[in-house]
Amino acid sequence: LLKDMLKTLEKEAEDDEEIYDKLACWCTNNDREKTKSISDAEARIEDLTNKIEELTAVSARLNTEIKNHEKEVAENQAALDKATAIREKQLAEFNAEEKDLLESISALKSAVTVLSKHNSFIQMPMTHIQTVAMTMQRTMNKHSGMLVGVLTRSERKLVTSFIQSPQDYFDAEPTFKQSYAPQSGEIFGILSQMKETFEANLAASQKEEAENQKAYEELKAAKEAEIKAGQDQIDAKTQELADTDEKNAQAKVDTEDTQNSLSADEQFLSMLKEKCQMTDGEWEERQKTRQLEMEAVSKALAVLSGDDAHDLFTKTFNPAFVQVQSGAEMSSRRTEAARVLELSAKKFHSSYLSALATKVKLDAFERVKKAIDDLILQLGNEKAAEIKHKDFCVDEFNTNQLQTEKKEREQLDLTAKIEDLDMTIKALGDAIDGLKGEIAEMQVQLKHAG
Repeated sequence: LLKDMLKTLEKEAEDDEEIYDKLACWCTNNDREKTKSISDAEARIEDLTNKIEELTAVSARLNTEIKNHEKEVAENQAALDKATAIREKQLAEFNAEEKDLLESISALKSAVTVLSKHNSFIQMPMTHIQTVAMTMQRTMNKHSGMLVGVLTRSERKLVTSFIQSPQDYFDAEPTFKQSYAPQSGEIFGILSQMKETFEANLAASQKEEAENQKAYEELKAAKEAEIKAGQDQIDAKTQELADTDEKNAQAKVDTEDTQNSLSADEQFLSMLKEKCQMTDGEWEERQKTRQLEMEAVSKALAVLSGDDAHDLFTKTFNPAFVQVQSGAEMSSRRTEAARVLELSAKKFHSSYLSALATKVKLDAFERVKKAIDDLILQLGNEKAAEIKHKDFCVDEFNTNQLQTEKKEREQLDLTAKIEDLDMTIKALGDAIDGLKGEIAEMQVQLKHAG
C-alpha cells in the first residue's frame, strides 16, 4: 500500500509539473503579448496626442486665415460698392449735364441761324428776335459759371443790353440809341462763342465720362478678381478646415479607444502577474511538500518492509503457521514507523504525515492502510483542485485569445471602413471640383450673355 502511495505521489508530481509547465508557458506568452500591446498602445497614444495637437494648431490657423480672407473680401466688396455708387452718381450728373448742354447748344444753334439770316440783310420778325434774346437769357442764367472767363465784361454788358431791348439791334432804320449800342454782329459773335464753348465743354465732359467709365470698369474687374480669389481661398480653406476637424475628431476617438484598450490590457497584465506569481508560489510549496511526503513515506516503507517486519508478517498471516506475535515486538515496529513519520511531519510541517503517525501508534496496520487510503484520497482531491485551477487558467487563456482575435477583426473592419470613407471623400472632392468648374463656366457664359 505504501508502495502504491509512493507511486501515486510520484505520478501526481509529474502531472503537476506538466500542468505547471503549460501554465508557465501561458503566463509567459500572455505577459509578453500584453507587455508589447501596452507598449504599442502607449506609443500610439503619444502619436495620436501629437497629431491632435498638430491638427488643433492647423484648425486654429485655418480659422484665423478664413476670418482674414472674409475680412478682405468684405473690404473689397465694400470698396466695389462704394465705387459703383460714385460711378452711378457721376453718370447721373453727366447725363443731366449732357442733356442741358445739348439743349443749350441746340438753342444757340437756332439763335445763330436766325442772326446769320439777319446779317445777310434778311428782315426778321420781332418774335424771332425775342426768341434769340430769351435763349441768351436762359443760357446766361443756367450756365453763368461755365461762361466765366469766356465773355469779357463789355460783352456781358452788351448781352444784358440786348436781352433788355432786342428790337434796338435789328431795326430796319437805325435809331439814335442803336448808333451808340453794339451792332448785331457782335451779338452774333457772342452767340457763336457761347455755342463753341458749350460744344467744347460737352466734348470734354464726354471724354471725362469715357475715362471715368474705363477707370470704373478696370477697378471693378480688379476688385471682382480679388473678391473671387479671396472667396476661392475661403472655400478651399473651409474644406481643409472641415477635413482637419474631422481628422482631429477621429484622432480623439482613436485616442479614447486606445486608452480604454490600454487600461484593459494593464488591468489584465496586473491580474496575470498576480495569478502567475501566486501559482508559482503554490507550485513550489506543493513540490516541496510532496517531495517531503514522498521521502517520509519511503522511510516508513523501509521500516515496514525490512526483513524483520517481513518475518513478522509471515508468522502472523500465514495460515500454515498461525502463531501469535508478542505484543512487545508488534508495538516496537509500529512505534518505529510512527517515530519516522512523526519526525518527518515535524520537520516538514506536514499535517498528513502527523495524522498518519498517530494512526500508526494507535491502530493496527489495517487502520494504517485505511489512513494511507485517506491520504491518497486527500491527495487526489488536491489533484482535482489543481486540475480545476488549470482548467480556469486555460479558459482565461482561451477567452483572452478570443478577445484578441475579435479586436483584430474589428481593427481590420475599421481599416476597411476608413479606406472606403477615404475613397468616398476623394470621389466627392472630385465631384465638387467638377461642379465648381461647371459653375465657373456658367458664370462666364452668363456674363457673355449679359
